Parts: sequence; structure tokens; C-alpha cells
Amino acid sequence: MSTVRVLVGTKKGAFILTADGTRRDWQVSGPHFAGWEMYHLKGSPVEPNRIYASQTSGWFGQIIQRSDDGGKTWAPPDGVGEPPPGPPPTGRSNRFLYEGEVGTHKWYDGTQHPWEFKRIWHLEPSLTDPDTVYAGAEDAALFKTTDGGKAWHEMPGLRAAKGTLWQPGAGGMAVHTILLDPLNAQRIFIAISAAGAFRTDDGGTTWKPINRGLKSPYELPDPDAEVGHCVHRIALHPSSPGTLFMQKHWDVLRTDNAGEDWREVSGNLPSDFGFPIDVHAHEPETIYVVPIKSDSEHFPPEGKLRVYRSRTGGGEWEPLTRGLPQQDCYVNVLRDAMAVDALDSCGIYFGTTGGQVYCSPDGGDTWQAIVRDLPAVYSVEVQTLP
Repeated sequence: MSTVRVLVGTKKGAFILTADGTRRDWQVSGPHFAGWEMYHLKGSPVEPNRIYASQTSGWFGQIIQRSDDGGKTWAPPDGVGEPPPGPPPTGRSNRFLYEGEVGTHKWYDGTQHPWEFKRIWHLEPSLTDPDTVYAGAEDAALFKTTDGGKAWHEMPGLRAAKGTLWQPGAGGMAVHTILLDPLNAQRIFIAISAAGAFRTDDGGTTWKPINRGLKSPYELPDPDAEVGHCVHRIALHPSSPGTLFMQKHWDVLRTDNAGEDWREVSGNLPSDFGFPIDVHAHEPETIYVVPIKSDSEHFPPEGKLRVYRSRTGGGEWEPLTRGLPQQDCYVNVLRDAMAVDALDSCGIYFGTTGGQVYCSPDGGDTWQAIVRDLPAVYSVEVQTLP
């Protein structure tokens, strides 16, 4: 029977939840890196026991950890296989291209316009090589390693895509979404908070904004602005990577031509504001969002925690509530805190700022809290293991 491994990044450490294919009884491992902000953990699709983790602290700065045994032991990539040291490591072999000391502001070097380096929001391992990983940074830049995380190098072509016009939003300015096209190794999609969505068709050398059809009347006076849109999350199905779905600051949208044009599909949602969006593992037109009341009230409308599902790729939505609190619930679900598994009956997962992680083993029809009372959940990723 298959095993499901759920990787949870929180405000104060990482947790690994495991269960068999029934997804009824869960074992909890953690906290790993207790006290650290764990912005993202993600496993390699090529080497299932290889997991990368982004940990951040205001004192020690940004560190990438790697596990080669499914999260049992961790170490910086230049010391994988060794037990983690007592104090957090500070060696630059695990660092990105910047100048500055641990615990201080960092700046990219080797560029005409150095940018402040704060943290790594998202890690995206290659679909074909366990040693190749992309990393999305704040302030917005994209990095890549080809040696399992020992050395990272910026992909500067991204910031050439009108980067001088990008501005941070209320949540900063970060590369928070990285999507690799499984049918075209040269194509990558990324999203940047308060800048928009971007695409490369040459492996990252050059990039173009893909924001036509996005409307941001409150932020941008120009209705046809190419950049400056606050994109919260984008998602695609591997079998149809030219169709993408977007949760924007306001509006849920889709494109069927790899981002050349977007159209709104918010339909009958109670609010078109939210953060995560994801796609059913086996149904490319079935998508999920979690509406939040507004950009100033980050909690569910009416205090009812509802996941909304569309089986038509947007437009028509149904609330999924069975097993979710339907009164006095004021949590939020962040942009990287929803994921799906690949089992025959697709499982949907999400974590909340209240520390709950919910699972639906039946595509959203019913829900259960598989763990409660964690620190605020930043990210949820799922591995389906044989």
C-alpha cells in the first residue's frame, strides 16, 4: 500500500506527517528545527527520500537544509550525512550570492543594482535531477543549484523583465511560486507578489511578463500595465501545462495559452480574495480555492471555513464544508499551504494559521484535521510514496 508523507513548514519549525493509503491514522514527526521559521519544504520527485527545506531566522539568516533519508536526519548540503550541529551552521557554502554577515541584511553581489536578500520562500526541485533545485527569494529573484544545494547562482534574466518597475506589496516582494512544465523542460512559470506572473521558454535565460487580462484598478492606474499585479498563487495540471489557474489579490483567473491571456473565473465565489489555489491530481478541470473575506480581514467569510471546488475549471463553484468548522473560525490559509496527493482517490490538504492541517481523502467531499495546535502553518507539500 502507498504511503503519504505531508511536509509542513510552520512559524516555529517543520513537521512531517505520514500515513498509509487509507489516510486515517497519522504519525507526527517534529518539530524539526524548532523555533525557526520554516517557509517551505519540498521533496524531490526523482529521489523520494531527498527533501529540501528553507529555514530562516532574524538572528542566523537564511539556511537551506537537506535530508536524504525522508526527514530522519538533516544537514546543510555541504555536510549531508552528518548529524546537525548544535548551533545553526553559518558557512557560506550553503549561502546565496550576497555580501554581509549572518544576522544582517544581505545584498546580491556582482550586479549593477544589488537587492536586499531576506529569505527563500519557495523551493522547487527538478522533475528529472535530484541535485537541481530552483529557489524563489525575497526580494524577488530566482536562484538555481545543480549540485544539491552546495552552491546557488542567481538567474538574472528574470529581473531584466521590467524588474525596475516591481514594487513590494503588504507582504513584501517575493518569488513565491515556481512551476516547471513537465512537457517542456525549457519552460518555467513563476509568480511574484505585487509584480505578477512571468514565463521563460529558454530555461531561464530570458523571461517575459504574462499578465494580459489581469486588472488591478486599486493598485495600478494603467489598466494595461504589464507588471505590478499582486498574484497570490498559480497552479497547473501536469497533463495540461498550457492551462494555468491563478488566485490573484482579487479575482480567480485562468489561461489556456500559457499566460498569453487571462480571464476571470471567480463566478459564484462568496469572495474572490484568497491565497492558495490547486488542481486535482487526476482531473485537470477540477480546482480548489479557500476564499478569505478581504485584503484587510484575513479570515473566512462569516467565520465559516470553506474550501470551494469547481469541476468546470472555474465559474461554477461549490462549498466543501463537511468536517470543517462552520462558526467562529477566523484562521487564514496562506499561499503555499495547500497541496494534493497522487492516490487514486485524490487527497486534498491544507494548513491554517491556527495550526491545523486538514486532509480530505475523497477530493474534498469530507475533511478531517490530521493534526492540531501546530504553530501557524506557512506551507504544505505532499509526497505519494510506493
